[in-house]
Order: sequence, then C-alpha cells, then structure tokens
Amino acid sequence: MNILIVDDHPLFRSALTQAVRQALPEAQLHETASVAGLHEILDQQPEPDLVLLDLNLPDASGFSALVHLRAAYPALPVIVVSAHEESSIMQRALAHGALAYIPKSAPPQHINDAIQAVLAGETWLPDPQLNQHVSNHSDPRASHEADLATRLQSLTPQQFRVLMMLAEGLLNKQIAYTLNVSEATIKAHVTAIFRKMEVQNRTQAVLALGALNLEPAKL
Repeated sequence: MNILIVDDHPLFRSALTQAVRQALPEAQLHETASVAGLHEILDQQPEPDLVLLDLNLPDASGFSALVHLRAAYPALPVIVVSAHEESSIMQRALAHGALAYIPKSAPPQHINDAIQAVLAGETWLPDPQLNQHVSNHSDPRASHEADLATRLQSLTPQQFRVLMMLAEGLLNKQIAYTLNVSEATIKAHVTAIFRKMEVQNRTQAVLALGALNLEPAKL
C-alpha cells in the first residue's frame, strides 16, 4: 500500500501521517506540501494507491487541485482532508471526484474509517446524516462548476501551475523566472490556457477560476 499525503502545514501533516500509520502500519507513506510537489512525486514514482489531499494549498485555488488531479489520474482514489466542515463543501468535493471527506477536527478513528471505506470502493463522510444530505440535495453551483472543471481538466500540469500563478497576479516574466523557463514559453502556455478555459484575458481566467473557491462569498 502506497499512500501520498498532500498538506502544507507541517504539524498537521505529521499528525496525519501518524494517524495513517496507525490505520495501515505496513503502508509506505510519502509527503508533500504543494500541488507542484504532488505532480513531481506522481511523475517520478509509481502511482499511489491513495491520496489524502488538503484543499488549502499555496499553489491551488479551492477545488482546482482536486479537479485537475482527478482528471490526470482518474483511477486514483482521493480523500479530501480540510478545515472546512460545511456540508455544502463536502458535497462539492464529492461532486468533483473525492471519495471521502475528513474534517481536520475529526478524531484519528475517522481517518481509519475513511481509508477503509475508500479502499473498499465506498464513499465516506464523517456523519451518516451528511451522506443522506449530500445524496438528497444538489448544490445550485454544481452544473456551472462541472463545466468549469471540464475545461480545467484539459490543462497540462505545467499549464495548471501557470494558471495558479496568474491567479496570484504574477507577470509572465515572474512566472518564467519561478519556473526557470523562457518568457516566450510562458506566453505560449498562457495562450493555450485562454483557449482551453474559453476566456479572452487574464481577468476572465481568474474570474472563471473563482467559481471553484471554497468560500461562498467569493463565488
């Protein structure tokens, strides 16, 4: 069993690692703090059996990392681990391909329960009533987010990184410096991003991406 943990908080990542080790003592664990690190591990090592993914990563925007990961690796089971406990966010996470959702306030036993459920091919939420709520209530943003997710899924990992940097307000030359490529390469990526996202400029791209934010006030 090979498990990848993606969380940018060292203390929580350590606690999560310990909880997973208790649940699966024989598992091989790998850790990273960013989406870039996630893709680097996935490129260099065999595909893991399971990913535990935080939503609030420094190089992601809301559900964007989950959406892109599920598109690139559709057979890879993903469990979201997040400080957000709203049922609407749990519902949206499952709609975007997560198989389980663990609030960061949950006891270690919930981590074990979620992992066992996912490995058995089931979905898992911390409260059975939440499962019922998610099954019976659709979020009004679902259709719009599904359309955006389809466009986002078409981006390559490098284009995804560039889009996240555009969302941070970085200029092409700043992105080129960070990624150690030419500015012409970044311009080509930006052009491809606009085409795939069906937008005309940076502002439209960032506004479209905002639909995947976690906080309702930003939607």
